Amino acid sequence: MQEFWRSLSELIGVGNDELTMWQVGLRALLIYVTAILLVKIGEKRFMGKNTAFDMMLGIILGSVLSRAITGSAPFSDVIWAGAFLVGLHWLFSVISYHSDWFGTLIKGSERILVKDGQIQWENMRKSHISQKDLEMALYNVGKVTDLSSVKVARFERSGDISVIPLQKEKKLHVVEVSVREGVQTVRIEVTET
Repeated sequence: MQEFWRSLSELIGVGNDELTMWQVGLRALLIYVTAILLVKIGEKRFMGKNTAFDMMLGIILGSVLSRAITGSAPFSDVIWAGAFLVGLHWLFSVISYHSDWFGTLIKGSERILVKDGQIQWENMRKSHISQKDLEMALYNVGKVTDLSSVKVARFERSGDISVIPLQKEKKLHVVEVSVREGVQTVRIEVTET
């Protein structure tokens, strides 16, 4: 086993000041496989569209792992640092699950931007969202063109805006149908949407 690690170290140029094209390529392959394993261990969470907390890990992890490819940091140290970051992210996620306070601290909280058709200006200011940005998001997400038809619009922890439109009143029409003499009248209720 020790012979395997020594051969691998020579192949990837561990300890060399200058790396060959092939050593950089092999390092890239090993880091790619390592990154896939780390993403699987991290449950792919930070690769989806989540909070800044999740996205930050993806950026830092990429930066750290790239150092092993270029040889600007010791290969094994970079692997350890990447695994440590994913483990720390996982730990913070578990704590966030069990503690709303901690989750809000590292992930932020949602803000209501529109409530019952009224813009909540203080939350708009805190979220740095202009009225034009809000209107665009309301249309893109909820196909809403009129603020008065919005029950709630939230600026979510992920940075997305979610929209719950007001329920339209449904007009109810009752049609009475008499089939024939001596037969009970049938009432049909028809709603318009």
